[in-house]
Amino acid sequence: MKLKNVILGLCYFVITSTIAQNKFLPEDYLTKDFHKERREQLRKKLPKNSVAVFFANPVRNRANDVDYVYHQDPNFFYLTGYKEPHAMVLIFKENQTIDNVNFNEVIFVQERNERAEMWTGKRLGVIGAQDDLGFRVAFNGSDFRSYDIDFSKFDKILFENFKNDVRDTRNNADLYDLIKTFKEKVSFDLIHLKNPSNDKMYNETKKRIDTDMLQGIMASLREIKTKEELVLLKKAVEISAVGQLEMMKAMHPNMSETEAQGVHEFVYKKYGAEYEGYPSIVGAGNNGCILHYVDNNKTHIGDSNLILMDLGAEYHGYTADVTRTIPANGKFTAEQKLIYDLVYKAQEAGIAAYKIGTKMSEPNAIARKIINKGLADLGIIASEKDRHNYFPHGTSHHIGLDVHDPGNYNKFEENMVVTMEPGIYIPEGSPCDEKWWGIGIRIEDDILITKNGPVNLSAMAPRTSEAIEAAMKLPSVLDNFKLPKLD
Repeated sequence: MKLKNVILGLCYFVITSTIAQNKFLPEDYLTKDFHKERREQLRKKLPKNSVAVFFANPVRNRANDVDYVYHQDPNFFYLTGYKEPHAMVLIFKENQTIDNVNFNEVIFVQERNERAEMWTGKRLGVIGAQDDLGFRVAFNGSDFRSYDIDFSKFDKILFENFKNDVRDTRNNADLYDLIKTFKEKVSFDLIHLKNPSNDKMYNETKKRIDTDMLQGIMASLREIKTKEELVLLKKAVEISAVGQLEMMKAMHPNMSETEAQGVHEFVYKKYGAEYEGYPSIVGAGNNGCILHYVDNNKTHIGDSNLILMDLGAEYHGYTADVTRTIPANGKFTAEQKLIYDLVYKAQEAGIAAYKIGTKMSEPNAIARKIINKGLADLGIIASEKDRHNYFPHGTSHHIGLDVHDPGNYNKFEENMVVTMEPGIYIPEGSPCDEKWWGIGIRIEDDILITKNGPVNLSAMAPRTSEAIEAAMKLPSVLDNFKLPKLD
């Protein structure tokens, strides 16, 4: 295969990309220049004489011949902008030369296929990868097997270890085959042999292959958000905050958990958010004490119950993570308010510590100290030094392309976006007075670290107990939304 022919696109007829054809697609996607710049930043962090290899996410089967809606691997999207499956990208530290052409990156994509595109829509193909994504060197995935690259010449081949959850299909250029071919080219299976026949080759290969370093490099890149990322992330957070506010106005005790979930997700779609960033958590009463409760099938929230709503919109790949806990009837009971205000106090104190240079573990320690003292003062625990399970999780994690975005978790730096989410959960049967049972409260906000201090990006969602009760008195646009009763 002649690389010049691929670059010139002589083997392919030029088809304008779907993005260019459709005037009505959003215009605020990340640009190809953003992804190119991210690759340049990655290249700066790579060791000498190395190559970093990234694979697209596998297609996940839902049932029978139906797959889940495809979602790209965040690292792959971050570096390429490519949203389709069955692809891989190689990013080299130094320039490479093949067929007298110099390059430092190459992408392999799924091939254009007229019949397949009748079912699933237009593919970018090689020309699209060049024109729309800005890759000067691009191939079809089927070309990787004959691709003329000697991996043994690199001191380091960096990639994340395989999870072995990729299905083989009838397509001989699918992700399964790309991975299989890559493993053969780098002698991946050799390093897993207990008794290698060639110790020298085994040792050289094991030294060359590195499945750990790349994770730390990508964490360093992704934990600091660029200006372009902050625009999208801020929008995702604000969409999610509006969803919380609209749900406060629409809430009534006869609502189901599923209906409450639907109100949030309708708001997301109304604003053009493509997905939820993670499975929506909507737990009423004792269900709110289950940290990652996703059944959301309680048919009647109940008049005196709280409902904990932990949801986030995903907008153009970036996801928010916002939690509010509200009383179904619009008024906190005395016990609910005491616990809520304690969580709020802990959150406020923790947010104040979101300053450049502060250890990222500090807000958690601050919140935990306040909550432990508060629980002791209320008689829920005997002493603030008691061990308990009423606050079983940490308070702070990065958000971005993942709801738990990668990071090194050392100190706060400018343009990080990190959650602050203290909580208290007192499930039924807990070793305390029964009046506290079934109270599960989490307040979670998304905080931007700036030179001037922390900025709460999700402040549009009322947060104090008084503000929540006031919001729940407001009329809802859904008050008159009535559907026919079905048997």
